[in-house]
Amino acid sequence: MPDRAALAQHLIEQWRLRADEGLGAGPEEDADALTQPVHTSDGAPALLKIGSAAFTGEHLVLRRWAGDGAVRLLRADPHRHAVLTERAGPTTLASLTDTDACAVVAGLYARLHVPAMPQLPSAADTLRCWLDDASLDSPAVPRRLVEQARTLASDLLADGAGAEVVLHGNLHFSTVRAAERAPWLAVDPRPVNGDRNDDVAPMLTHHWDGIAGRVRDAIRQRFWTLVDVAGLDEDRARAWVIVRMVAASTSVATRANRADEVTRFLTVAKAVQD
Repeated sequence: MPDRAALAQHLIEQWRLRADEGLGAGPEEDADALTQPVHTSDGAPALLKIGSAAFTGEHLVLRRWAGDGAVRLLRADPHRHAVLTERAGPTTLASLTDTDACAVVAGLYARLHVPAMPQLPSAADTLRCWLDDASLDSPAVPRRLVEQARTLASDLLADGAGAEVVLHGNLHFSTVRAAERAPWLAVDPRPVNGDRNDDVAPMLTHHWDGIAGRVRDAIRQRFWTLVDVAGLDEDRARAWVIVRMVAASTSVATRANRADEVTRFLTVAKAVQD
């Protein structure tokens, strides 16, 4: 793995940025990215992000969205997965009720689901790879759900979805933030081309602290709010959620210390069918 801290310092110098020295403004790093609050040469607050292959295509969609529903792209170094964007605030959708948060995200779908971009990977191609890989089956995932998901996936691929759109791919409570020029802006996309009904799952798998004791009811309420406010096809959206959750379960079930994730994914897959 490259030394992200060293690369960030290099880009700060190269792009004539100034690291923000305010309280709590130091760099933050996780498995996917390092972020550093900075100011541009003209004093505007910005965010420098050194990502990973998980964010391939981020600069493309941020440029395409041009600030409509998402943070503006100021500069990029695609080969090093580096982007400089305007800085949104620290407040996330976790500050809202579930229903209000889902309504915000449903409104963002209409702005972010622009026509497909040829430079982006296809969600359908990834799904075909999963269908072809029997080794992903796991005893931890009920065979009934796996067979159901495979049937649904085959049906979704066979009947198509009309014109594909750009999916944010990572739109949930923590990746929508309050901003000065707009109430809410999306950050951290993991873009793919796909069916507009296939962007729902992340909102169902995040921010479970606030729904303890009522998980299934809360998941169903989130699902219905997203579908209703965004005008999605309920059957297709449900099918995509089931497929995504089962596929995610089979992909992590064989890894150490991932049992909680498997449980979460399967709970979502079951909840949208109750």
